[in-house]
Amino acid sequence: MNLYKYLSAFREKGADPLLLQKVIEENKNDRDKRLKFYERYKASIGGVPVLTREAVDYEDFETGSIKRIDNMVNNRLNNSFDAEIVDTKVGYMFGHPIGYDVDEKVKDKLIRLKDEIESFRLRNNIEDKDSEWGKKSAICGYSARLAYIDLDGKERIINIDPWETIIISPSDYTEPEFAIRYISIDENKLRVEFYNDTNYYVFETKENALVLIEGKLHRFDYCPLFGLPNNEELMADAEKVLSLIDAYDRTISDASNEIEQYRLAYLILKGLGADDDTLADLKKSGVIELFGENDDVKYLTKDINDTMIENHLNRLEENILRFAKSVNFSDESFGGTITGVAMKYKLMSLENKCITMERKFVAALRYQFKVLCSAWSKRGICNNDDYLKVWFSFKRNIPVNLLEEAQSAVMLKTVTSEKTALSTLSIVDDVDYELEQRELERDSIPPLMGGEENGSGEV
Repeated sequence: MNLYKYLSAFREKGADPLLLQKVIEENKNDRDKRLKFYERYKASIGGVPVLTREAVDYEDFETGSIKRIDNMVNNRLNNSFDAEIVDTKVGYMFGHPIGYDVDEKVKDKLIRLKDEIESFRLRNNIEDKDSEWGKKSAICGYSARLAYIDLDGKERIINIDPWETIIISPSDYTEPEFAIRYISIDENKLRVEFYNDTNYYVFETKENALVLIEGKLHRFDYCPLFGLPNNEELMADAEKVLSLIDAYDRTISDASNEIEQYRLAYLILKGLGADDDTLADLKKSGVIELFGENDDVKYLTKDINDTMIENHLNRLEENILRFAKSVNFSDESFGGTITGVAMKYKLMSLENKCITMERKFVAALRYQFKVLCSAWSKRGICNNDDYLKVWFSFKRNIPVNLLEEAQSAVMLKTVTSEKTALSTLSIVDDVDYELEQRELERDSIPPLMGGEENGSGEV
């Protein structure tokens, strides 16, 4: 949906109910698509195509003597590759929380800002919020976040589902000029919130028309509802491979049908005749007497080419992970002896995808602090443009060789700062805290031998 065309209309008319209604109606297809992605991620009955698959409707040829049995089994097996693709990325990117820090060059001047950011992180459970924000963006193609002031006058944030939001921007979802949030209260009632750089307005539907309920200042200098794109195209991580996943589901479901139908196969009596009483006795005893040399009993079954099925499934799985730029960490090739460089090569496609999202995440977080600093400046905590001095760091969550890391850090210390060397260690989440602890330990450990103890002036 191209919302750029509505930008000038909103600049001219502002929170116009007719304009809002028109935009919401035009956004319906996009909303349905993103909601469908999320329902599929949850493996809901209506979200996964194979779960609503009907049995094959064969041509009816049943007679009194012959009855169909190959349409009695209809397995619906869901293989949640789409959820695995998302969860792998989220665990890899956000297994370690995002680091927030203030520029070292001006840290002393921005002590209050640093303390406020730390309080903000704790107050908002920011590690969980960031991880869930990134997850929803990977599932749906983008996600949204709203900054607001709570009843205690503190700045808070909340993640908003993408199918409830419309971001209107001249450039990027991370730099909105206007934003809309709409929620179905019941079947015939809709609540709509409209945000600009100064106010927010609340509408509700009455007699099929939007009616203004309230309008207030939101105390920020910028639109507080903004988006996190998964990529420039707003595509979900599994969007390109959904047809391949559906093919995998169908194939494995049909293979399971064939195996289960085996026990329903026709019984062939060669050289024998059997009336209803004989067949009834057969079901009870399971014994058949064969008198003739050419008499035989067997089941009529299909030949299943299990090698072809296995190769087909393997190729589908390989293509799903390849085109979704994901990896299977349970693969035996991710063994304990794999080196750091080899691991990076195996993770390159996943890493490239994560780098794209990381850049989008940084842009969204920078806008978030632009919004927050506009409120903090009113309380004298910082200036409006101090958001440019806040930095963000990401650390990948992968198995590591601590000995190899420690050796590398020791070597790096000879050519880099101690802080840079420590930042390469995966066990160090907060480099500043680690440096402070080292200083405290140095100060608390007494000298082993003093000159006064041995009565000489020598150490």
